[in-house]
Amino acid sequence: MILSLVVRFLTRRFIWEYDPTLESTYRHQANVDDEVVAMEILDTAGQEDLQQRESHMRWGDGFIIVYDITDRGSFEDVAPLRSLLEDVKKPKNVPLVLVGNKCDLDHARQVGTEEGERLAAEMACAFYECSACADEGGAVAEAFHEVCREVRRRKAVQGKARRRSSTTHVKQAINKMLTKISS
Repeated sequence: MILSLVVRFLTRRFIWEYDPTLESTYRHQANVDDEVVAMEILDTAGQEDLQQRESHMRWGDGFIIVYDITDRGSFEDVAPLRSLLEDVKKPKNVPLVLVGNKCDLDHARQVGTEEGERLAAEMACAFYECSACADEGGAVAEAFHEVCREVRRRKAVQGKARRRSSTTHVKQAINKMLTKISS
């Protein structure tokens, strides 16, 4: 399911037949808010064991968790996956976007839009409903762009915190040197 979203994002096409167990990595450059962003997208295919899953989580800077709106079980897998992600990625507050896929199949819907919105609010992340098959509003690309924005925001905040702390360390070192010199 995620592969179809990745292919839609990268090529603006939908592929009808694919191997959903195939893990793939893609490199892509996109213009996000007038800035060129280089992405490396890993589609885990959802088939990995716990050790592989944790390794993939350590690898990434931002994440898109996808569930199928026609499959309640896939929606119920989101919260445990998010918990594992929070355990693996320290500090918490990981850049994340929640996506409900297959919204073109509204007649077979098992998960309401409001449920997805509520879960995204609990997880403090952006939420999109889209269809890899019929992405008329561009929600697929917007979900990928939003995770890039989140990664950029978090890195900017972490960079400011690091700069402040290193400035503090320099001030402390200078004060210690001055104290020793004056003694």
